[in-house]
Amino acid sequence: QVQLVESGGGLVQAGGSLRLSCAASGLTFSRYAMGWFRQAPGKERELVLAISMSGRTTYYAESVKGRFTISRDNAKNTVYLQMNSLKPEDTAVYYCAASGTTITKWTTPEYWGQGTQVTVSS
Repeated sequence: QVQLVESGGGLVQAGGSLRLSCAASGLTFSRYAMGWFRQAPGKERELVLAISMSGRTTYYAESVKGRFTISRDNAKNTVYLQMNSLKPEDTAVYYCAASGTTITKWTTPEYWGQGTQVTVSS
């Protein structure tokens, strides 16, 4: 049974930082591309960042360029999302996802976490 469990969300002031983690189990982690998605109230889910099996960033949304980074530790079966210079518009539920192929804006990963809330106050 595949499980993706996000952690690290919370409330932060604008300009602050958070690091989200996603621990994976039940799959061969190093064989999956990983991505972080987010969904704000009333908006569609969007892909924020994606990383290849080998650790190369393969996608980032323009809105997070220079502020967010994605990384992975295949030994720990964990993917991270480092979020700096947070803005109120970054407020959303953040989901990690795993896919056997490269994650793009047009693909739907096979596995999803339950999400973690990130709230940025102004």
